[in-house]
Amino acid sequence: MIFEELSPIKSIELSASDGMPEGLLDTAAPLVIKNFIEHWPLVQAARQGAETIQQLLIQHYNNQPVHLMYADETVKGRLFYNDDLTGFNFTRSQVALNAVFKDINAVEGLECPPTYYVGSTAIDHAFPGLRTQNDLTFLADKALASIWMGNQSRISAHYDAPDNIACVVAGKRRFTLFPPEQISNLYIGPIDFTPAGQPASLVDFHAPDFEKYPRFKQALKHAQVAELSVGDALYIPANWWHHIEAMDKFNVLINYWWRQVDDHIGVPNDALLHAMLAIRELPVAQRQAWQHIFDYYIFNPQAQLHIPEHALGVLSETNPLIARKLRAMLMNSLNR
Repeated sequence: MIFEELSPIKSIELSASDGMPEGLLDTAAPLVIKNFIEHWPLVQAARQGAETIQQLLIQHYNNQPVHLMYADETVKGRLFYNDDLTGFNFTRSQVALNAVFKDINAVEGLECPPTYYVGSTAIDHAFPGLRTQNDLTFLADKALASIWMGNQSRISAHYDAPDNIACVVAGKRRFTLFPPEQISNLYIGPIDFTPAGQPASLVDFHAPDFEKYPRFKQALKHAQVAELSVGDALYIPANWWHHIEAMDKFNVLINYWWRQVDDHIGVPNDALLHAMLAIRELPVAQRQAWQHIFDYYIFNPQAQLHIPEHALGVLSETNPLIARKLRAMLMNSLNR
């Protein structure tokens, strides 16, 4: 195992019922928050056992089908590609949550059970009323709250564009995080063919093949790890790579994704895909020229003091009107 040798994620103790201190999450560094959601009824139910929290969840469940990923015992919880990356080692189906819980409970005693994993499910869609007493109120108006459930599972390192607070409601989870600049050392798989929506590392963290993936040793020098218990939470900054393991016989996670910009701001991944189409195949000299142009306008924006304010156009600070104009310019360009 590699995890014992990794640096621990910084940890504090704080209750969400007291609110979030201003500026605490502005450091762009991961942070474990011990006992953050200890006051939630869901957490109290989890402490009484899997059956108790399952019953509480079913009380709020509106019978909408949930998205289940199933894998047999041979994958040992690692939901991933098949051997030649032409498919996956699991199946997908839309099922009733009651049936999922029944199947999980039926294999609870097995040393190496098959994997049942209910991925990101919008709480407001499937569990109306659940957030009344189980919520991060300081994020309630600006975050997407999702729930994740299942038995033992391993999810390959991936990143999410929004900021994220992951709250451990039931079971124990291990998070292994890498800063964004480690992307070249994580051996990322395809962008448009992924196990769960985001491009993911091809390295098996339980048995890393350093001959096949030698730069992963360099990534490990920058890795941070934490094992979270029931009631704990983890702040994962935007674009940080995270590998997640659900380690108990029944596990529940609720997470909150939110952006630190207004809704009219575009999604960065759209720009990445367009750059693949428009820039990646240019001659080297032209790509280097565009790198300078992007640096000037985007990554190290220069003050446009030489242009009269009334003539700045889309160089002005982005507001809803400027955002609409930029989108219109882009759509006109793509539709030629």
